[in-house]
Amino acid sequence: MPQILQIAAIAVATFGTGAATLSVLNEDIPDLVVPEGDWAATGALDGMTFRIYGEDPSSGAVLEDDIVFRDGTFQSVDCENYCSFGWSGYQTKEIDGVIYFTTTAICPDAPHTVVWYGTITGDDVVIDGTWTTRRWYWTNQIAIRATGAAIPPESVSG
Repeated sequence: MPQILQIAAIAVATFGTGAATLSVLNEDIPDLVVPEGDWAATGALDGMTFRIYGEDPSSGAVLEDDIVFRDGTFQSVDCENYCSFGWSGYQTKEIDGVIYFTTTAICPDAPHTVVWYGTITGDDVVIDGTWTTRRWYWTNQIAIRATGAAIPPESVSG
């Protein structure tokens, strides 16, 4: 029997008996859900920079980052260093003297999406977020929880 027919016969026998299975099913993990509200792109945080410290609650991995607001845009120094995320537009709303902000940063060269949601009271910031990597064969998500304080813009690391 020619070799190609032997290979075909083996493949038919293998798949026909269920001895081999192939799955390309990739269950998606949703990004952080940001509460609805009267979000607006006002530039309310322009000129502010925060040094944040936190961790991935699942793994305990430590996060230290500077986040910068400028000209209606947001940038995480760590995200920029990792994947050249660039500057992303941000939105804010204010409730009882607390400024809430949200932004979604997308890496132009890889399937990474980072959703940021934070509150700013005075010079203090509290952040929740997700870093999600989506590939056709798997999805991975890192939760972000951090706190920090305002710093002078010239103090930015990275």
